[in-house]
Amino acid sequence: MPFFRALSVRAKEDELMDDFSMGGEELSEALKHLRRLNRIFAAPGPTRDGVEKLWQAIGQPQKLSILDVGAGSGDVNVKLLEWADRKGIELDIILVDMTEEACEEARHLFRHEPRVSVMRADLQELDDASADIVTGSQFVHHFDGQQLVDMVDHMRRASRYGVVINDIHRHPVSYTAVWVVTRVISRNRYIRHDGPLSVAKGFKGRDWQELKRKLQADAMTYTWKPLFRYSVVIPKQVISR
Repeated sequence: MPFFRALSVRAKEDELMDDFSMGGEELSEALKHLRRLNRIFAAPGPTRDGVEKLWQAIGQPQKLSILDVGAGSGDVNVKLLEWADRKGIELDIILVDMTEEACEEARHLFRHEPRVSVMRADLQELDDASADIVTGSQFVHHFDGQQLVDMVDHMRRASRYGVVINDIHRHPVSYTAVWVVTRVISRNRYIRHDGPLSVAKGFKGRDWQELKRKLQADAMTYTWKPLFRYSVVIPKQVISR
């Protein structure tokens, strides 16, 4: 992955993690190293903030179910569990991923946490209204064009009340930072290739505006969060229960 690249438009090339014929120990190692990157770049914050915003909009229920798609090892949800403890919320989280390596990492990470379950599945095959809120962290940047619209629409259908997206701000500072940090912390091929490419496939405000228009989601909001991320909230309906 080059150190210098144009970021005026979203990159089109696939990440190594998009090739499900690969995997094995190298992918499992990459998921461990990705957790380190998530801690360094404060990845959980936008998901927690978006979930709290949607939770408030639906009347602050004391029971809440979350389905995290493309979850990887699901580490961003640790902060959600801490948030639920502070708020006194009975929280259930289902982590969904298509790869067995990710599911195994998630099962190991949350082996002592009864509020978290893991399911190997394709988002497109999930039942409608599978959970109160559907989240995706660093998930939707894997898609472009109509496929992006379709995948977010699948997320909406799988939710009862709405969707929270946490994804990357495409910016020279974030690209440079990720390029450098991935090479400092890891020799893993997935991390060194996919880390910077994830930023190049990330979003700017105009990209979210275009998605909002295509989804016809007038209530959709997007908020910039440190460190170079967006918290996107797409209410399905604003209702108290």
